[in-house]
Amino acid sequence: MNMADRIQHLRKSKGISQEELADKVGVSRQAVSKWESEQSTPDIEKVILLSNFFDVTTDYLLKGIEPITESDTERSDARIFSLIGSVFNFIGLVVAIMIWNKEQTSSSVAVGLILMAVGIMVFVIGQFIGDNKEKASFLFWIVNVWILILMPISCIFNFLQGIKFGHWWTFTPIPQLGNSIVSYALCWGFYLMFCIVVDFLLIKHSKR
Repeated sequence: MNMADRIQHLRKSKGISQEELADKVGVSRQAVSKWESEQSTPDIEKVILLSNFFDVTTDYLLKGIEPITESDTERSDARIFSLIGSVFNFIGLVVAIMIWNKEQTSSSVAVGLILMAVGIMVFVIGQFIGDNKEKASFLFWIVNVWILILMPISCIFNFLQGIKFGHWWTFTPIPQLGNSIVSYALCWGFYLMFCIVVDFLLIKHSKR
């Protein structure tokens, strides 16, 4: 691992973007990008600022010489928390749909939201105590936007459908077909478009 790799690794482990690191050390984002792509290297003043910000020695930044402490070896990977959180969210959605299909009651949404709240809490804990925070956040949201947004959109759609068309409505985990097939199709279209746009933005940001 060279100096460029070490700077990038430290930045990503801290879960910050190139812009945020640039602000911390008083340079432009382009300068940080050049450091991480080996197009240039920081001067000694910036090396000192980087070492203070990342809480590492200048020897580590310049030469890679840094003892591995016990706390480093015991630090968890935030991606594990993202995976566990995603599982809770998926189970929450599936359970909510199953309860609705069986009992036709809005309590299905409450059960699903409780499980999803646990999933999000697990993810947040990982962001506080784990490494690879940026990658973990990317993996979590690129999948979970499809899971977490469905029930809120469904509840809003059913409510508006009841007001607009006088159709009986209740909170459900998925949209319900009422008096208008067009509005039903538009609801699913909005859901798909929203999730695709969010994923596109996440992928674009991760490549920066």
